[in-house]
Amino acid sequence: MTMRTARLAPMTEHLDVAQRTALDAATICVGLFLPTALIALADARTLDGANIWAKPLKFQFSLGLHWLTVAMLLSFLATGVRQRASTLVPLHLAALCTVVEVLYITLQAARGRHSHFNFETRLETLLYYGVMGPAAVAIVAVAAWLGWLIWRHPAPHRRPGLVLGASLGLMLGSIATLVVTAPLAAGAIDGPGHWVGGLRSDARGWPLFGWSTTGGDLRVPHFFATHLLQALPLVGWLADWIAPQHARATVWAAAAVGLLVTALALAQAVRGNPFL
Repeated sequence: MTMRTARLAPMTEHLDVAQRTALDAATICVGLFLPTALIALADARTLDGANIWAKPLKFQFSLGLHWLTVAMLLSFLATGVRQRASTLVPLHLAALCTVVEVLYITLQAARGRHSHFNFETRLETLLYYGVMGPAAVAIVAVAAWLGWLIWRHPAPHRRPGLVLGASLGLMLGSIATLVVTAPLAAGAIDGPGHWVGGLRSDARGWPLFGWSTTGGDLRVPHFFATHLLQALPLVGWLADWIAPQHARATVWAAAAVGLLVTALALAQAVRGNPFL
């Protein structure tokens, strides 16, 4: 056993099957990030005006963060409920969907082809509608299910703000993500793609995020919706320490603000206006 493994063992030996499943999914995503980043430095190919590896890197990072967060938030679910088949089966399914999603996006980048909104061949159309779409829905739906379970069966002796933040973050973040992603995935606003008006290119997008600076971008509300998953537990944690008597009220207020910001960002994108 190496020194590094010896240090990590006490941190992971107490994890149960549910938490290990979430952590394994996070590890796979993060494990792909470094080699993909190194390839991106050497591969100058572009797609939609951005480096062809930009999308895999974003998905590897964001899904890795998603599953790391889920692994942590599962500790707020009662142990007996975490061990039920009704919890473990959906969790394993969502983790598998994540691996499929990330690998397909990475493979398509290596081939120099779109992974999203790609209808150029029958196989890619089938994979987009029949695999990627259902996989994304499964990942988000399972997160919402876990949030509901925490709401109904919280682990005992946990701080109330953090428990509420975990529950609402999983539920509201997932529901908001589905709502704002539906028109994006369907191409119902301005055709296939995340752009609404402006240049249909990411060449002049925001640094790091890639959001359009010439028109609306449906990825902006998607970002705010998705990261309620991390924001609300963080608010709950801070509220428990700073104002414990108002912790739950603070989390509810933060949830309302988060949903409002998401709605405003969606309205702005639909109007074809760039963020800020």
